[in-house]
Amino acid sequence: MKIDDWLLEILACPACKSPLRAEAEAEELACTGCGLIYPVRDDIPVLLVDEARKP
Repeated sequence: MKIDDWLLEILACPACKSPLRAEAEAEELACTGCGLIYPVRDDIPVLLVDEARKP
């Protein structure tokens, strides 16, 4: 997964606005607040609440 550090710093969870943490092994972004997990497809984060899964 290739997400630049500067981009990861400005990305936020669309549900609760908390910062996101990269899960490189699973190619996902996890919310540090509500815990929703967003997929990353072809190095593009899919930040749609409908696409997120709960932990």
